[in-house]
Amino acid sequence: MKILFAVDKTRFFYIKQFIDELEKNNVTCKIIDDLDIYDNSKFGKKYLRWIKTPNKFQNMIKSFDPDFIFTERVSHFSSLVLKTKIPLIIFLRGNFWQEVELGKQTIEKSTLSHLEINIKNKFAHKCFSEAHLILPICSYLKKIADDKYSQNKIHVLYQGIRQSDWHVEKGFEFKHPSVGFLQNTNIWNKTKEMLLLPKIIEQCPNVNFYWAGDGPFTKNILPHLEKFPNFHWLGSLEYPNQVRQFLSEIDIYGLITGNDMSPHTILEASLMKKPIIATDVGGISESIIEKETGFLIKEGDSSSWISKISFLIDNPNESKQIGLRGCEFVNENFSWKKIAKDFLKIIKI
Repeated sequence: MKILFAVDKTRFFYIKQFIDELEKNNVTCKIIDDLDIYDNSKFGKKYLRWIKTPNKFQNMIKSFDPDFIFTERVSHFSSLVLKTKIPLIIFLRGNFWQEVELGKQTIEKSTLSHLEINIKNKFAHKCFSEAHLILPICSYLKKIADDKYSQNKIHVLYQGIRQSDWHVEKGFEFKHPSVGFLQNTNIWNKTKEMLLLPKIIEQCPNVNFYWAGDGPFTKNILPHLEKFPNFHWLGSLEYPNQVRQFLSEIDIYGLITGNDMSPHTILEASLMKKPIIATDVGGISESIIEKETGFLIKEGDSSSWISKISFLIDNPNESKQIGLRGCEFVNENFSWKKIAKDFLKIIKI
């Protein structure tokens, strides 16, 4: 069996780990940048390239001759795959349809911008409708996909993680006790829940709060937090080394979000044996066992954040056990070895 993986270059780190496990099961794999398919010609220009199938794409497919093509985006690349009749597998990592609606609210109101988004939506609908498999990253997202494309083969495939990447590494020196948040501000629907932090920080004056991350909506959050002496903003961290150092140093990992599917940071923090507190939205509850590997908090409930932070700090032995159980849970359910086996079972259905 041969599988071509066509993904964003920023995702190579994860997908190569997936490929390593698949190749142990006699699967031949190749990974490419799904945007690196356009010829250096007039037809490679932004809009003209939608008219003609690029020669570079055709040669790439012909030379590898895959049995399946795996991608994470519904895009021009995906629509080109449909023309080849090679089974297309879409790994759905986010709520595409919600993101489109949010995008419509923020895009430039020009005719060209609307034309572009309409073309992309047309491609997306065709790709979802004709895909051989849709693989949502969590059960929460599967329910949404089922409602949209009930005629398709849709199965949950969680993202995996490699345990050896997540070990103690010195690099930061924080004040303790500490709670760490590792999240960017690229989507307001996720970021807005961070507006609870001022209430939480104010009621926990002896706890130090560290936020690593950045993005376009940082300006909507940071001014509300900088006035507190026990708050510390680190900006963006280099991945994975500085992220590993950050997780090594904190006492509690927090994810305060308005929407998420299956955040990789929860898996990372769990393998670092950190107790976790997270907002109970989207698919987050699928990677945390309530009261065993962490705590789930309802949206807008700052008082529960305060009480759970206090509990974990005041009960270090229980906090340690929660972290250990979280590490065991992630190892059993989210290792790339398990995910690869799950994937191979799905494509044989």
